[in-house]
Amino acid sequence: MLTAPTSSGGLGFDMKWDLGWMNDTLRYLSRDPIQRRHHHEDLTFRVTYAFSDRYVLPLSHDEVAHGKRSLLDRMPGDDWQKLANLRLLFAYQCAQPGKKLLFQGQELAQVRPWDHDRTVDWHLLERPAHEAMLRCVAHLARTYAGEPALHELDFDPSGFEWVVVDDRERSVLSFLRLDRTRSRIVLAAFNFTPVARPGYRLGVPRAGRWAEIVNTDAVEYGGSGVGNFGGADALPFGSHGRPYSLSVHLPPLAAVFLAAE
Repeated sequence: MLTAPTSSGGLGFDMKWDLGWMNDTLRYLSRDPIQRRHHHEDLTFRVTYAFSDRYVLPLSHDEVAHGKRSLLDRMPGDDWQKLANLRLLFAYQCAQPGKKLLFQGQELAQVRPWDHDRTVDWHLLERPAHEAMLRCVAHLARTYAGEPALHELDFDPSGFEWVVVDDRERSVLSFLRLDRTRSRIVLAAFNFTPVARPGYRLGVPRAGRWAEIVNTDAVEYGGSGVGNFGGADALPFGSHGRPYSLSVHLPPLAAVFLAAE
């Protein structure tokens, strides 16, 4: 009732920080991908309460200050995998129901922890990998703002539907986001391992072309370039309780969003 109207007994705040999402997600992504299948519920638990209040998904100064490491430094693997995991985190935040909060420096993959006595490390943008991260975050922000399915029903369960919730062995998740009229539908799929998943079948409610509007493994973002050549066609092969399905290439440590045309 923190964000419920005072007229109905609530406290009347606009939104509430979802620290549970933040803690669960960062704990999950800090693990070696080979261990993630044992902790799948860190990702799935949030939806059991996601619509009980009006939530903000915070990646705030508290997570990169006070002796804590930067988000990039918490990611496992080599330099390429750390950056891929960070792009995956930002895309996962973008697709989840709830408003978004990033702290300064995260959009360019700041390496060192936050220090209030110093500026953001803008010089990192001279390095191609960090400049590519900034392009990826900018694209996610434009996609979120411009795609009604990703923001209109952030606080309403009718705007969210699971597609794949239980594939812990391959550490894959997928869900649909919908706008108020259900005329706009976005399928978000996430591969939390460094193993590409070609031909992964995902059930969808609509036939026709689905355009790939986000791929965090794109070369221009520093990825390996695995993707779906601009989109995929939904065929009348039922899957996941839906009448149509897509055969999607899931890149390693990456997210793809596909929108029904």
